[in-house]
Formats: sequence, structure tokens, C-alpha cells
Amino acid sequence: MVVSSIHVSATRVDAPALTALAEFGDTTPRGIAGVIARLVNAGELEAGSRLPTVRELAGAIGVSPATVSQAWQALSRAGLIESRGRAGSFVRDAASARLAPRMRGMAAPNDPVRLDLSRGTPDPLLLPALGPALSRVSARAETGSYQAEPVIPGLAAVLADSWPSSAESIMVVDGALDAITRTLDQVVRFGDRVVVEHPGFPPFLDLLDALGAEAVPVRLDEHGMRPDALAAALARRPVAVLLQPRAQNPTGASMTVERAAELARVIRSSDDGDDVVVIEDDHSGLISTEGDVTLGTWLPDRVVHVRSFSKSHGPDLRIAALGGPRQLIDRVVARRMLGPGWTSRMLQTILVDLLTDGASIDAVAEARRQYYTRQRALGDALRARGVPVAPADGINLWVPVLSERSALVQLAAAGIRVAAGSPFLAASDSADAANGARSRPGGDFVRVTVGVLRQGTEEVADALATAAQHVAAGGY
Repeated sequence: MVVSSIHVSATRVDAPALTALAEFGDTTPRGIAGVIARLVNAGELEAGSRLPTVRELAGAIGVSPATVSQAWQALSRAGLIESRGRAGSFVRDAASARLAPRMRGMAAPNDPVRLDLSRGTPDPLLLPALGPALSRVSARAETGSYQAEPVIPGLAAVLADSWPSSAESIMVVDGALDAITRTLDQVVRFGDRVVVEHPGFPPFLDLLDALGAEAVPVRLDEHGMRPDALAAALARRPVAVLLQPRAQNPTGASMTVERAAELARVIRSSDDGDDVVVIEDDHSGLISTEGDVTLGTWLPDRVVHVRSFSKSHGPDLRIAALGGPRQLIDRVVARRMLGPGWTSRMLQTILVDLLTDGASIDAVAEARRQYYTRQRALGDALRARGVPVAPADGINLWVPVLSERSALVQLAAAGIRVAAGSPFLAASDSADAANGARSRPGGDFVRVTVGVLRQGTEEVADALATAAQHVAAGGY
């Protein structure tokens, strides 16, 4: 690519000006996106610059509008440009790039609100006290060798005893998202397909975009991924399936043992099932009211199970365990040794204490009971008001509303903040239609973090029911 000395100010950039800035030698979607990305990174296209329309640029460089549209979508997913509807597409302000696109959609404003049910975090009052565990940690932070085993023996033993299936190797990393990222890095290459839940966790979708992978959405019911939808998705030859076995975020769905066995059977019977890696994010395991479940019981050689302790013991501990086939886990360990190396052994020692101390165990059990009570109370109150919410596990509830934007405004006027549902949606209308499902049954959705709702359930149910208005039952 040849970049000229022309400098474009934060204004409208027409197609001739853009083609004067750079040569579009590679006119595939990836090539076009690469040219624009390099212009943005070099400062040749300033933040706020309005880009030419898809048709204008397509005509200027001799490709179809669909090709340019795909390039624009890739740039948008990467956070470099943004669409403003009829106003056009603009170079995004670099200051907004701290968070990936869908994570930005999840981020709550900093302005105060009477009741914030948007963040997806546990109730801090239900976390076990850290003081006793901290008092028992060694006063010195030391390790015998930079190449020592990454998991301290005490924690390794506790994890092995509580793991839901036999795992050849278990390691510790810095939170569930770190575990998912590192596993995807070893499994997924540019252009690969990965099966994801729809709706699903927005950072997973951002991760796949960053890897250049294609998300293949699969619909859910009250027990998680639907076997028929998974079978259809596997026909597209994905390299991995990414799912949440319990307290699925955002729906709160949890798999039964029967559903896990059925999903394993679907994978095993698919044409390329032997090459598919299943990655499970059990982020709320210890506060879930459902029992341990993993596809690893039936597919031990291709399931990586992640267990996080953020929801049960505190997000700032930044600890999750990662277990699965030794060959894959060893690759993750080896790559990690070239970066952070290991998770702080002091933090590991604290976690062992929290997992074995009687008072901490009782605190987590009480948190599990409280979350169950809060979920049931709000769910029952909403159903009594005609809002068709499904029973949920964990701390989040997926609530249908007639209009997402209208619901957010109405709830904000009542002093209540919830999370917009759109960042959790893994499928466009066309992609979802190909999967045999309506894109957004019953209208839009919002995610409500019920786990922090200590009181005022009836008032919140009234506000949510008003926002939902007359939504027909439609599932997830």
C-alpha cells in the first residue's frame, strides 16, 4: 500500500479523496478493511471523519457494494469505525477504544442512579470476608523458581477433588475471560467458525471478532443450547463450541445432565465432531442452585472446563481454574509462561483458604440461598404481572420488553438502570433466520442483575412490567 502525504481533516471523505490516500490493491473485504485500518492507525483518517458510502467506494474501486459492506462490518467490529444510521459511517474516536465494541455496549454510565441492576456483578455484602484469609497469608511474597508448577499443591488438590469430571490437567489463570481468551488463542485461527449461544456473553463475541473468527449463533431454551440448533450449527464445520453450562449470562439458563448428554451425543455424531473443542464457562458454579454438569463426562478428550470464583468469592480475586486434555492445557501453560507466567501464589493461597474455611463455605452457601430467593421473588412477581420470564439461575434475569430503548428510558425515569439486551445478541436477522429462528421473539430484551436486589422487589416488578408492556411469550 502506498500512502500519500494528503491529510484529511475531521470532515466528509469522498471516494476520490480516499482512493487518493491509498491504493486498494487487494479488493477483498479483508484487503479493503486493512487499507482503512492502516489509514486510521497512521492518523491519515482522523477521528470523526465521515467515510464515503458503501456504493460510492464500491464504484470507485470496482467491486460490489456487498464487498465494501463486509469490510465496513469488519472495521466496525474491530472498533475502528461506527455507523450512525442514515448519517453514515465515521472513524471512531480513539478515546473510546478502551473497551471492545460490545463491552462498550454493556458499560454502565458513571452518573448516579437510585438502583443499578445493570452490572452483572455479585452483591458485595454476600461475598465471604477476606480478613481471616488475609491474616493467614505469609508476610513474604516469594516463589522458588520462575519455572515452578503454576498451581500451588493445596489449590491443585482442592480443584481436583471438586472438578465435575476427570481432567488430565488443571491450571489457574486470571479470571474466566482470561481462561477463555487463552484457550481460543490455541484453537481458533482467522476465518474459523465458533458456535456461540444466542443470546450470549458480549465479550465472547468481541473476542471472536478480534481473532477474525465467525460466530455461529445457536438458540437457547430453559436448559441452554437446543440440541437441534446445535446440530444445524455443526454442519457449518466450526472448530469450537463456546457455552455456559450454568446460570447462563444473560438468561440464567442451566443445563441438566440429560441436556448435557444430548449435546455431547450431537457433537459426537456430527461429521467433524472429533475436531471440535468444547469450551465451558462455569462462571457462577458455587452460587448456582443447579448441580455440576459438563460435557466432559462424555467427551473428556475435547472439553475444556473453566470454573471462575468471581461471582462466589469476589471479582477482584481474578482467579479461575482451567481443566481439560493435557495436550491442550499444556499449550496454554507454555504460552502463558512467556507472559505473566502464573497467577499470584498469594492469591492462590487466599483462595484455598476461602474454599476450605468453614465460615467462608457457610457464607457462599448463604449467598446461593439469597440469590435463589431474589430470583424467584422477582420472577414470580413479573409472571404475576403478565411478563413471560423463564425461571433463572444465578444473578441475572433476561426480561422481554416491547422496545429496548423505550424500556431503558422508562426505567431510568424511575431511577432504575438495567443492561440493554442488544449487546448480548449474537445473530443478525439474516443469520438467525438461516438458523431457523426468529431474530428477537416477543420484541426486545433487557438484562436485570437480580442478585443485587435486596429489597423493593414489587416496585421493580411494577417498573419492569410497565416497560415490558404487552409482550407475548416467545422464549429466549
